[in-house]
Amino acid sequence: MRREMSQLMEDYASFHSHPMNRLTHEVAIPLIVFHIVAMLDWVQLGSWTVAGHPVTLAPVVMIIPALWYAWMAPRLSPLIILPMVLCLPLGRITPTWLVVAIAIVAWAIQFAGHLVWEKRSPAFFGNLVHLLVGPIFFVAIATGSWSPSRDGRD
Repeated sequence: MRREMSQLMEDYASFHSHPMNRLTHEVAIPLIVFHIVAMLDWVQLGSWTVAGHPVTLAPVVMIIPALWYAWMAPRLSPLIILPMVLCLPLGRITPTWLVVAIAIVAWAIQFAGHLVWEKRSPAFFGNLVHLLVGPIFFVAIATGSWSPSRDGRD
């Protein structure tokens, strides 16, 4: 993991010190990734097709975070990129109303964690890169690949 990623994760940890806030994020972040990929897949790019499927905005946009994860945390990147890619077929079989409901519920859970337990605004309000840090932060914690310093601990 690059030093810059460790620094971003330390900063992210400082916004997520309460255990209940972390729990809300462990639930909400995968759902948020899913709904973003699913919704981006609704946007077709012209009439192009690949293997019988229309080309959509989802895979085009997913390239950016995939490259960023591969650069910043090469060993952890497959644990983020593979589930993100699996959101494409899952999103295609999920009813639109359910994707929208997941989006609303996931963001509500996410913000509740900050409002009720953390009592601090989300990290991405100050740095949009934290939208990418969140998913890999929880993967790194779960795999034991990274742990916050004493300043970022609960």
